Amino acid sequence: MADRHLIEWTLERVAERWGDPTGKVYERLFAQSPDMERLFVMDDQGSARGNMLANVFEVLLDLAGPRAYGANMVRAEVVNHEGLGVPPRVFASFFGTVRDVLRDLLAEEWSAEVDGAWREVLAELEGLVGENAAA
Repeated sequence: MADRHLIEWTLERVAERWGDPTGKVYERLFAQSPDMERLFVMDDQGSARGNMLANVFEVLLDLAGPRAYGANMVRAEVVNHEGLGVPPRVFASFFGTVRDVLRDLLAEEWSAEVDGAWREVLAELEGLVGENAAA
């Protein structure tokens, strides 16, 4: 199990230093997967993006900690997003995009221990997405 404390520290530290990373996360997502931007055409205020990122943070914290609901939420959202035209690989890659943005923002503060916790939780998430793709 990933170290929830390190995932939590990452989120808190980014908020302290940079505020809300939503804009940077979606800017990177759209650069990596331009076809995903069309799904947000009605989100002119960015509220859907902010809500989705908050859900991502909650899932990551749950998968790294109590595991009360995160796995089931990921399984359900893979199916929901597929219905919107988001392939499972893109759904899963979004979590890595979030990590990459946070890592870039924290720069020298991103330690080997933090990286290890993120690698572990993202590997778990990839496994969950893979379960759905195989089903």
